[in-house]
Amino acid sequence: MTATPHLPLGTHLLADLSGIAPERLRDAAALEHLLRDAAITAGAQVLHSHFHSFGAGQGVTGVVLLAESHISIHTWPECSFAAVDIFMCGAAQPQLALDAIKDALQAAHCQLQSVRRAPPGHS
Repeated sequence: MTATPHLPLGTHLLADLSGIAPERLRDAAALEHLLRDAAITAGAQVLHSHFHSFGAGQGVTGVVLLAESHISIHTWPECSFAAVDIFMCGAAQPQLALDAIKDALQAAHCQLQSVRRAPPGHS
């Protein structure tokens, strides 16, 4: 298998998702499965993931490392809120990952910031 080179060009999505049922934001294993599946849906290659639950009824923090960069989530069930960070370069499509996450969490609202990442001189 030959590694595909990834140029330092990509899209970084920062999404504040709200209006989510608290029970969807407490299960570290389910959130890990969701983010790994979202990465694959976006055409990214999963390298590793690590998720941590802060205890019964509490939130979760987690990251999926990708050949193309990363997806992370931090949840606050008591506020029905999740902060999602998706950065992908290469041919991966971060919006597809975000759409999968929003749909699965059934977020009522999404406040999105999109940033194009590139070194000077690249478009």
